Amino acid sequence: MNKNINVIELSDVSFTFEKGQPLLSGVSTSIKENELVAIIGPNGSGKTTLLKLMMGFLFPSSGNITLFNEEPSKSHLKIGYVPQINLYDTKYPISVLDVVLMGALSQMTWYGRYSQKTKEKAIESLKIVGLEHLKDRSFGTLSGGQAQRVLIARAIINSPKILFLDEPTANIDIETQKQILKLLVSLKKEMAIVMVTHHLQSFIEHVNRVLCVQHTLTEFNKEEICEHFALGVFHSPLLQIKGK
Repeated sequence: MNKNINVIELSDVSFTFEKGQPLLSGVSTSIKENELVAIIGPNGSGKTTLLKLMMGFLFPSSGNITLFNEEPSKSHLKIGYVPQINLYDTKYPISVLDVVLMGALSQMTWYGRYSQKTKEKAIESLKIVGLEHLKDRSFGTLSGGQAQRVLIARAIINSPKILFLDEPTANIDIETQKQILKLLVSLKKEMAIVMVTHHLQSFIEHVNRVLCVQHTLTEFNKEEICEHFALGVFHSPLLQIKGK
C-alpha cells in the first residue's frame, strides 16, 4: 500500500449540538493508510464526537470531511467500528459467533441466514483475535477483555480499510491491554487505525501521531508527547507552545 495516501481528510470542521455551545471548532487533519493514530483529551472535549464525525454518524456544522475522497456516509463498507463497552446484558442469549456475524448483516439472506462463506469469515476473524475456541460461548459470560476482542472481530469481518475504536482498553487489566495492543499493531499492516484512548502510555511507542482534542485539535508526533500527556494530564503550556 502507498502510505502517502490520505484515507481521511478534515478541513476546518466545526460541530455544535442543536441549541448548544460549539463542541468542536476549526478541526483540520488527515490520516494516511496504515497509520495508527490516537485521539486523546479530557472528558467532554469532543473525542467521541470527532470519531463519529469521521465515520459519518454525525454531520459537521461547517467544514468538510472525506473518506476515500467521498462523503463518510458513502464509505461505511470500508470502515470497522468498535464502540465503548461498559455495560452489556449478561443474560442476553447470543453466542460469540453470532456477535461477530452482526458485523456482516448486509450479507444476511432475505430469510435471515448467513452463507457458509460468511460464517467462515466470522470464524477467521475470531482466529485473528485469538478467540476461535470460544465461538459457541455465550457472549455475556466473557470477561471484559474477551468481549472487547470479540467486538474487534466483529469490526474486521469485512476487511475494512479503516478501523475506529472508542476506548478499546477501558476497564480491562494491564495484561489484556497488552494483548489488545499487540492485536492492533498487527492489524495496522492491513488498515488505518484511529482510536480514542485514555491509556496513551500503553500505546505511545506504537502510534504514528497523537491528536489532542480540547474543543479544537492539536496534532503531535509521538516524540513530542511528554510523560504528563501520556498519563492523561492535559496541561495548557504544551498546547500553547505547539500553537505558536
